[in-house]
Amino acid sequence: MRKYLSRRDFIKLAGLGVGAMAFRPLSRPLTAFEIDYRWDIFSQPKRLPQFPGSEIIGRVCEPDVDIRSSPTNNTIYNNSVGRLAADTLVEWNREVVGEVLYGLQNQKYVETPNGYVYGSIVQPTRNLPNTPVTELPNGQGFWAEVTVPYIDIAHEGVVASPWLQDHISYNFPPRLYYGQVVWIDQVRTNNGFPEYRWNEGASGHGYGYGDYGEFFWGDGAGFKILTDADVAPISPDVDPNEKTISIDLDYQTLTCFEGGREVYYCQISSGKRYDPVTGEVVDTFATPAGTLMTYWKIISKNMTAGNEGSGYSTPAVPWCTFIASGGVAIHGAFWHNAFGERKSHGCVNVKNEDAKWIFRWTSPYVSLVTSEERRELPDHGTIINSYETVF
Repeated sequence: MRKYLSRRDFIKLAGLGVGAMAFRPLSRPLTAFEIDYRWDIFSQPKRLPQFPGSEIIGRVCEPDVDIRSSPTNNTIYNNSVGRLAADTLVEWNREVVGEVLYGLQNQKYVETPNGYVYGSIVQPTRNLPNTPVTELPNGQGFWAEVTVPYIDIAHEGVVASPWLQDHISYNFPPRLYYGQVVWIDQVRTNNGFPEYRWNEGASGHGYGYGDYGEFFWGDGAGFKILTDADVAPISPDVDPNEKTISIDLDYQTLTCFEGGREVYYCQISSGKRYDPVTGEVVDTFATPAGTLMTYWKIISKNMTAGNEGSGYSTPAVPWCTFIASGGVAIHGAFWHNAFGERKSHGCVNVKNEDAKWIFRWTSPYVSLVTSEERRELPDHGTIINSYETVF
């Protein structure tokens, strides 16, 4: 199974960027020769670019987005002052509450020096470069987190994954984005710059579910090497049976409790109500309501599902805590900022930092060495109570 979604739907669903490259889809699939030829254009590693200097940097997650003179999409005001391509980086001054029509719940806009961008399609990122290592620590691979807005990556080996083929067909380079977590298995120095190789299969360290066996090189300065502190259990002295999660599907929130005390709260994006092809209300992508439980946790995973009409193919989804059969997980989402709205294919999308906290707090606990822990239901970890109003 090589193709899971239409290329245009992929761009919309995954939010992987076109950057400054031309957005020119083909009317037919590429041949193997064309893929090899075209991919050679993007096969050389690149240094990190000069990112904007603001504390928070907004990354536009969808193609052809309006930037407006005021925080509203009301066409009466005709306030569009320009268009932004996907992966455009903007200085994030602040979030403001505006006017958003067409039934969307989020009313937030991001204020930039040049105007306002709808907040649901702008990922907040930071530029936190690292001092890269020049060789593998102790000769072993390691998990690493992307701490810059994006890293341009160069492919090594055979093109196999649907998401990479779509990048080639649309003529734009693949990137890793702020918050993604990947397995690094090699380090090299290229023209004086340390580069890390992302092994999509993770050399058996848990990530190999759904991978395509591809390798990518990127500027080592963009990766933070994870330590034991990054996965250390939160509140390990609390009885695991006293830890519970409440998911409110009506208000799109998630709350963690220790006994009766609330210890964490965040917004979510659960399964959407509408079929992306027909626009009709369906239960196809609904996040299940009822008593759920954590049974499988994995630091990073390739998530691919669906078909040409409707689907997704997204590598390196971080901090996955699976809570129901059928692949339903709480996980980080770097391809949108629409938390508070139903948007997913059934999973519970949260910000990367929220996913990481939940991953560390819930049981079973996961170490960097194991990379994942899995139990066979009905054996389980933390209980989740998911609920919504039924009319």
